Amino acid sequence: MKHQNEYRDPELAKLQLQAIRQTIADYDGTMTFMEVCGTHTMAIYQHGIRNLLPGQVKLISGPGCPVCVTPVGFVDQAVALARRPNTIIATFGDMVRVPGSSSSLLYEQARGATIKIVYSPLDAVSIAEKNPESAVVFLGVGFETTTPTVAGTILTAASKKLDNFYVLCSHKTMPGPMAALAGDPELQVDGYLCPAHVSAIIGANAYQPLVDNYRVPCVVTGFEPLDVLQGVLMLARQVVAGEARVETQYRRVVKPAGNLKAQQLLNQVFAACDARWRGIGDIPDSGLQLRPEYHRFDAARQLQVEVETPIEHKGCLCGEILKGKVRPNDCPLFRTICTPEDPVGACMVSSEGTCAAEYKYGT
Repeated sequence: MKHQNEYRDPELAKLQLQAIRQTIADYDGTMTFMEVCGTHTMAIYQHGIRNLLPGQVKLISGPGCPVCVTPVGFVDQAVALARRPNTIIATFGDMVRVPGSSSSLLYEQARGATIKIVYSPLDAVSIAEKNPESAVVFLGVGFETTTPTVAGTILTAASKKLDNFYVLCSHKTMPGPMAALAGDPELQVDGYLCPAHVSAIIGANAYQPLVDNYRVPCVVTGFEPLDVLQGVLMLARQVVAGEARVETQYRRVVKPAGNLKAQQLLNQVFAACDARWRGIGDIPDSGLQLRPEYHRFDAARQLQVEVETPIEHKGCLCGEILKGKVRPNDCPLFRTICTPEDPVGACMVSSEGTCAAEYKYGT
C-alpha cells in the first residue's frame, strides 16, 4: 500500500491546492473542467475534491460510464433476446439492473430468463461450450479499455468453431463525444481530464484532434487524489497561459501511442461505425461494429427478435447529467423515486455512474 499512499498524502495535497490557488490568483473568471471517466467521477466524489478546489475552478462529470451512455434501445434488444427460447444472456453485473422501456434483465430473470453474470467475456465462451443447445449472447458494452478483450474472445470462439456464441455490440470510443461536447455552444468546457484506462489503450496522442479543432486543453490523469489535483493544476496553467495542448500526468501508465498490440487486436475484429449515446444522440464513428468476416458472431444480425420502440422514463435527467449540464441533485427523481435499490436511470445503476457517486458520497 506504500505506493498508493504516496498519492494520497494530505501534505502533498495541500501543496497542490496552494499551487492551484497561486496559478489562478490573477485570472479573471472561472474555468470548467470535465472528467470523462467513471473511475475519475467516483474518485472525485469519494475524496471530496470538488469541495477542496477554489470557487473559480469547477469540475463537471461527462459521459465516462459505459453502462450509463448505453441507449435504452440496446437494453430493450437485450431483453427481447432474453425472452427468446433456448437463449442465455451473459453480461457484466451492472447491465442487469439498467431499466429498459418496460423491463430489465433482472425482471426477465425473475420471470424465468437465463441471465449469467460473468467477470470476463471468456466466461461466456465457456458457457457456450457447456450449453451447445443454447444461443449464448454476451452483452458487449464498454469503451476502448475492454473492447480488445471482447475482440480476443471472438477470435477464441472462432478458433473453437463455436456456432452458438454471439455478441450484442454496444462498444463505443471516447474521442467522439468529447469533441461533440467541446463543440456544444451551451456547454463551456475549458479543459478535459482525459480518461486514464482508455488512454492506456489509445494513447495520449488520440486527443490531439481535440486540441487542434477546438483548442481545448487535455490532460491524461490518474485516479488517486494527487493525480486528479495535479491534472487540475496542469489544466489551470494551460488556461491561464491561453494555451491548449495534450499533456500526460499519468505517465507511469499512459504512453503517447498507447498499447499498439491492443489496438491491433481491436482493429482486427471491429470497425468504426456511427453510434447513439444516451443523452447526446448519434455521433459519427464513435461506435465499433464487427467486421464482415465476424458477422456470424453478431447477435443483432443472426438472432432476429421483435424489439419494442424505445421510451425514456419521463422526468429522468440522466441524459443531461451525462452532458455535464446538470448535477444529480437537479433531477426531481434523485433520492426520491430513483435510488440505488430502485433505480430509474442508468446513472444510478452503474457503480461508475454520476448519480450513484452523488448518492453515496455527496452532501
